[in-house]
Amino acid sequence: QVQLVESGGGLVQAGGSLRLSCATSGVTFNNYNMGWFRQAPGKERECVARISRNTGSTYLADSVKGRFTIVRDNAKNTVYLQMNSLKPEDTAVYYCAASRLYDSDYGRYYEYWGQGTQVTVSS
Repeated sequence: QVQLVESGGGLVQAGGSLRLSCATSGVTFNNYNMGWFRQAPGKERECVARISRNTGSTYLADSVKGRFTIVRDNAKNTVYLQMNSLKPEDTAVYYCAASRLYDSDYGRYYEYWGQGTQVTVSS
């Protein structure tokens, strides 16, 4: 059974930091591109970070560039999202996702999804 399980969300004050983790099982982790998406109430889902399966190339949305970092630990089958200098507009449910073939900003290319973890940033 394929599972992606996010953790590390919570309530943090603006300017603070959180590290999200996505632990995977049931997949050959090295074969998957990994992405972090977020969705806030009333807003569409957006991709905030990606990391490729082969080269480990990373991509960040402009809204989080310079504040967030995505890292994968292939030995632990886990991908992380380090979130620094958090802003209230970062408040959302954060999801990790896995794509066998595509390193993409579009969610439809991702086969597997976690259940999400809530991040709330207070002003």
